[in-house]
Amino acid sequence: MKLGDGAINFFQNQGYVIVTTIDKDGTPHSSCKGIVNLNKNGSVYLLDLYKSRTYSNLKNNPKISLTAVDEHRFQGYCLKGKARIITSNNMSPDILRAWQDKITSRLTQRVLKNIHEQKGHPRHPEVLLPKPKYAIVMEVKEVVDLTPHNLK
Repeated sequence: MKLGDGAINFFQNQGYVIVTTIDKDGTPHSSCKGIVNLNKNGSVYLLDLYKSRTYSNLKNNPKISLTAVDEHRFQGYCLKGKARIITSNNMSPDILRAWQDKITSRLTQRVLKNIHEQKGHPRHPEVLLPKPKYAIVMEVKEVVDLTPHNLK
């Protein structure tokens, strides 16, 4: 499915998304992940830092959704689709470089906010993040615009 410019720009400006997968017993499992790249053809690339529940859920069931909202703009999207896993050995250097760029940008934004005395976390947690364990490539099958109809 093709992604429109509005959805692409929205997701590119998010610090993270909520990724929902399905546990073995059929219940939803949600976690936070960072988008590394997405394109108009409907491919979304995420890196996972921990090989835990999301990983095992996707091994058993490739169905996935990504949700992000901007409370201030009263806007949001949910992307639904299927995912496949790429091991760290098979990740392209471009994906890893894009991840490093994202982390650097997040760290820079945190430092700037701290300078302006908008204190957040007492340390810089981005520096403490481990290297990605694997990549998730999602093929979007459906885009749900979460913006209320009367505000569009």
